[in-house]
Amino acid sequence: MASLANIITPADEKEKEKGTGVSKDYNFLEIELKYGILQLTEALSFLHYSCHVIHRNVTPASVFVTKRGTWKLAGLEFTEKVAEGEGHDTITVQSWTSRVPKMTQPDLDFIAPEVQTSSSCSVVSDMFSLGMCVCAIFNSGKSLIEANHSSSLYQKQLDVLGEQVNNVLPKIPLGLQEAVVRLVSKDIRQRPTSQLVALIKYFSDPAVHALQFLDVINMKDPTQKSHFYRTTLMEVMPQIPKKLWFLHVWPSLQQEMRTQEVLAAVLQPILKLISEISTDEYENIVLPHFRVVFNLPKSIQASVTLLENIHIILEKTPSEDIATDILPIIYSGLESTTIQVQVAAVVAASNASEHLDVDSIKKIVLPRTKAIYEKNPSDVALCLTVLGCIERILDKLERSAIIDDVMPILNDVKLQDADVTVKVVNIYRLMLGVKKFGLSVNLLATKVLPSLLPLTVSPSLNLLQFSFLLQTIHEMLDHIDKQQRNKLKLDNLSLSSPGEKRLLRHQLSSDNMSLSPFSPVPNVKIQDPRMSSSAEDVLSRRGSSGIGFIGYSLSGPSSPDSHLLRVQSAFIGRRLSDNELMMPPKIRVAHSSASSPGETSTGSLPIRRHSSIGPERRGSTCANLSPPTPTRPRRSLDLHYSQTLSRTLTKSQSFLKSSSLANASKSVPMLLTPSPGSKMGSRRQSTCSISSIGGLDSRRSSTASIGNPLGGSYKSHRRPSALISNSSSGNLLQQLSAGVVSTYQLFSSKS
Repeated sequence: MASLANIITPADEKEKEKGTGVSKDYNFLEIELKYGILQLTEALSFLHYSCHVIHRNVTPASVFVTKRGTWKLAGLEFTEKVAEGEGHDTITVQSWTSRVPKMTQPDLDFIAPEVQTSSSCSVVSDMFSLGMCVCAIFNSGKSLIEANHSSSLYQKQLDVLGEQVNNVLPKIPLGLQEAVVRLVSKDIRQRPTSQLVALIKYFSDPAVHALQFLDVINMKDPTQKSHFYRTTLMEVMPQIPKKLWFLHVWPSLQQEMRTQEVLAAVLQPILKLISEISTDEYENIVLPHFRVVFNLPKSIQASVTLLENIHIILEKTPSEDIATDILPIIYSGLESTTIQVQVAAVVAASNASEHLDVDSIKKIVLPRTKAIYEKNPSDVALCLTVLGCIERILDKLERSAIIDDVMPILNDVKLQDADVTVKVVNIYRLMLGVKKFGLSVNLLATKVLPSLLPLTVSPSLNLLQFSFLLQTIHEMLDHIDKQQRNKLKLDNLSLSSPGEKRLLRHQLSSDNMSLSPFSPVPNVKIQDPRMSSSAEDVLSRRGSSGIGFIGYSLSGPSSPDSHLLRVQSAFIGRRLSDNELMMPPKIRVAHSSASSPGETSTGSLPIRRHSSIGPERRGSTCANLSPPTPTRPRRSLDLHYSQTLSRTLTKSQSFLKSSSLANASKSVPMLLTPSPGSKMGSRRQSTCSISSIGGLDSRRSSTASIGNPLGGSYKSHRRPSALISNSSSGNLLQQLSAGVVSTYQLFSSKS
């Protein structure tokens, strides 16, 4: 490529010189300099101790750098032969003089001091020149002595050589500084030999040794080559810059690819190189030469190595070349008679699954994979490989192929190894819920689950594997539950008899609900604003049977809970806030006085707000009877009913006492006596009436029912009217109040 002087000389200096046709943007890497200096040292060692020759002109201009980055020592026109021996013997040579053309003499700037002063030379004189070259390499191509072809100027600069070395020393790598100081010493006894310099720690670099071995790889036997490619080179490749991969490594690998003995070993660093380079570099530099390997006959180990790493090649190979170059290698491996190659081909098929077409999978890959498994079903590694291949190509399989080829393998696999179990469970999980795969509910219930359930107590599973297995089993059971429920619902909806359909609809209808009976307190009537006046009259005339209206049953209770307002149970799935948004029911209390404070007359029955409801809303003439909330105690609601009755009776009594028409009043006292013929659990209706006194209308009455805690019911009887005095009317109301309160206490104690 160029001489070392052309590369290390600054650009401005190159422009002054002629014939320097080297690119200016070329820069040495640190490892290149290290390896280059080592190459020069070894070259001198070869000359000194193998050829017994002194070079005499070691300068940057006499070092050639090849395109591979190898440094070669040239300029052998001034060599001198020395006697065989230790190599420290000196010979007499001509010192540099201006009387002789400079082109016929060594470079004065790199000549050793003893050559110029005493006209003597030895092997250590070359080591001085080597030290001057090293200083020039790290000093931008400038020598420590610049005599400009003048012997007198050389002598002057030689006197200050120590100072020049100290100035350049910081630019030199630390591991090389000591060696450089000794190499450029004026005392020949301080200079090390080439053999010693090659052994310094600075050159103890595995990457440098690997590059050094590649330079002499042709001199090694196949065993040494295989060990180097398989072990040494694979370990140091990350330390070698990519620039040197193509300069030093790839040329050697390219040369060895055609050798069958080392092809398996060479493939490993080649595949490593392919995985690290770009697609363009692979297509332009590697693939044109690497394509030869695809069609060459290969050993078993080479075929296995190539097939197991086929995914690396697929990532960089152009899509149009995959079908013609890569896939035939996989198909050929599946047809091989060697089990190692077959297993490697199955691995390759798994890695190349996205590039395989449906026909190739159906006709070549799946049948061969099944045949390979059937030959060695007990081999755990083979089972894992086959299951991994099935898992990767599952999406491209048809239902018939899954039923005929995949399911027999899954049913035949021995689920003793934990890894095999996880693979099988994962395949089932992928097939679950996809009709294309044909994993029906019957297969799950009869084949799959019976084989998986014993594994839940297998000691070979760790916690993670056990959790995955159990999660998959739960998903299978959920799938069975969903499918069977849907099937049974469809069967029920497809009943043949229309009468059965009507019966089913009747049973599922919300209108066919049984509501708990409800017994209101005396003199209280429940009214809904949505009910018409005609409906109210009909309900007011019912006295022989309980009243059921919008979920409120007005009948005698047979259980303690029947006294509660079961409104919420009548509206299933309905929030209490929904009841408040609707127009609430109302409570009507028997008429006492149209002029009483806090009352508003509506017809003959005034409307009073229930005491359990909050502040009265403006414009409303009805009390809101909302269903009891779960947080309100049952006895608290009963207490509100009792308070409402007490206030009603108290106001009625006050009205009668203040009336002056005591003698003219007519009343029918309400006698609370057990009705004859009442039985336990019977539901009867009590009718209570207060006759018209003064301005009261005797035609209006209120109907109510009071349950007897003993199981019977109390019934009021109408008696003929009689004149009563003021005192007797007061006693009558007291008896009425006492009777109602005592009866309600029985009602409250039972509830």
